[in-house]
Amino acid sequence: MIFLAAIVLVHSCDAPADARKGSVVAKVYDQYLYSSDLDGVVPKETPAIDSQMLVRSYVDGWIRKKLLIRQAEKNLTSEQRDFSAKLEDYRNSLITYAYESELVKQKLDTIVTDTEISSYYMLNKASFELKYNIVKVIYVVLNEDSKELRRFKNLLSASDPVNTTAIDLLAKQHAVSYYIGDETWVRFDDLLQSVPIETFNQELFLKNNSYVEINDKPFVYLIRIKDYKISESISPLEVEVDNIRNIIINKRKQTFLRSMHEELYNNALKERVFEIYQQ
Repeated sequence: MIFLAAIVLVHSCDAPADARKGSVVAKVYDQYLYSSDLDGVVPKETPAIDSQMLVRSYVDGWIRKKLLIRQAEKNLTSEQRDFSAKLEDYRNSLITYAYESELVKQKLDTIVTDTEISSYYMLNKASFELKYNIVKVIYVVLNEDSKELRRFKNLLSASDPVNTTAIDLLAKQHAVSYYIGDETWVRFDDLLQSVPIETFNQELFLKNNSYVEINDKPFVYLIRIKDYKISESISPLEVEVDNIRNIIINKRKQTFLRSMHEELYNNALKERVFEIYQQ
C-alpha cells in the first residue's frame, strides 16, 4: 500500500492520534485518517501509479467530507444538529422491517393457484389495461433465392389452424432465422426490432394485416400475425399472470402482518405488559 504524506489542519484542542490504528495519513481538525482505514481501497495487483491515484482520491474525498461536516456543525443550531430522535426512529424501522421480513419468509404461504389467479383477473379486469400493442406472431426469414420460399408462403398464409409443427421442422432446415410464438403474447414494438415492418399507425396496420411478406434483400420475411390486442384494451390473462401472483402474495403479506400486529397487541393487553395513563 502506498500512503500520502499527512495533511494537517491545525486546531488548538486536537485530540491525540491513536497509534493502534496505524500511521496517520491525513488529519482534519481533531479527526484522523489512519493507514488501517485505507485497507481495501486499492485492489490487489493494482499498478503502483494507479494505487497512488486511488489513495489520493480517497483521502481527498475524506477531507472534503470532514470539512463539510465541520462547516455544517458550526452553522446549525443545537436543535438542528440533534438527530437522536430521527436515528432512533430509523433504527426502530430497520429492526421491525428485519423482523417482519424474516417472519414473512418463514410463515407466509406464497403458493398461488391458477384458479386464484383466474378469479382475481375476472373480478378486476378493468384494472388490467394494456399500455402497448401486443401480438401473437410467427415469422420466418429466408434467403430470397430459397427453393422453399413458396412452401413457406403456403404454410404461413393458410387459414387457421396454421401448421406450426411443419413450419418448425422446415425452418430448422432452411430458414435464416424464425420465431413461432402463436401461443405467446409479445410487444409489437419488440417484433419491429426483429422484422423490417414500416408503419406509422400500428393499430391500423394490425387491423388490416394478418399475413405480411417483406422483401428486404438479400432476405425475405414472411410474417403471420395470429392475434393482436391494442393498447388501452383489456390485457389478456396470460400477460398478467406474474403481476396478479405478486398482487395476491402482497395482499396476503399485508393481511398476515396486520394480523400479527393485532395478535401481539391483544396478547400484551391480556398480560398487562403496558398501561395507558390519563392525560
